[in-house]
Amino acid sequence: MIIDLNCDMGESFGVWTMGDDAGVMPHVSSVNVACGFHAGDFMTMQRTVILAAEHGVAIGAHVSLPDLQGFGRREMAVAPAEAHAATLYQIGALAAFVRAQGQRLHHVKPHGALYNTAAKDAKLAEAIANAVRDFDPHLVLVGLAGSALPHAGAQLGLVVAHEAFADRRYRADGSLTPRREEGAVIHDVDAAVAQAVQIATLGNATTREGGVVDIRADTICVHGDRLDAATFAQRLREGLQKAGVRIGRIAA
Repeated sequence: MIIDLNCDMGESFGVWTMGDDAGVMPHVSSVNVACGFHAGDFMTMQRTVILAAEHGVAIGAHVSLPDLQGFGRREMAVAPAEAHAATLYQIGALAAFVRAQGQRLHHVKPHGALYNTAAKDAKLAEAIANAVRDFDPHLVLVGLAGSALPHAGAQLGLVVAHEAFADRRYRADGSLTPRREEGAVIHDVDAAVAQAVQIATLGNATTREGGVVDIRADTICVHGDRLDAATFAQRLREGLQKAGVRIGRIAA
């Protein structure tokens, strides 16, 4: 049993620092680098790509709506054509840094509101998937497990990765509990590790209502903006390995 551990990184901006990228990097197998729309800047992107290359992890573009002030978590009404262009723009920017380090861009994962909306909106999902294919049909498209985004990518012939979350509470339909609701984030490390192991080994998660929902997972997200991100990533990797799960990047 092999599963990828991914982490959103490169979310600092100028002199302002978010997360512990150096502390998390040794424990994950792939990273999603912010491309300047919700977080990050050109120097942060470059530093993050260099760090990822040093650790030999898969590098992906973490594309977003243009929302620096709201960290990409505010919903915006964007036309599919806008989403296509914005996705291409961000992939291209990160790919330049990746190429300069002698590496190959591996995947694309939307962020925040773009991610959540594309999980439900088939036209938006198709626009993002088309942008990924138009840039490089060998890129992996990462989206919420069982949602419209990986479905759209698969329809276009892309390799897709269904993503699960260790520290987010699920609803009965397999969607994530919105962050604005109490209990949406699992702060307790032991509880989050237990959920990840349950998803990886049993293919399901316990909902906030106490039921069980099936979750397919090719990759599990480690949130790099947690205060205990490095410790959490280490504990998560150890917990999965102890349960017989091997950690490895998604085959592109």
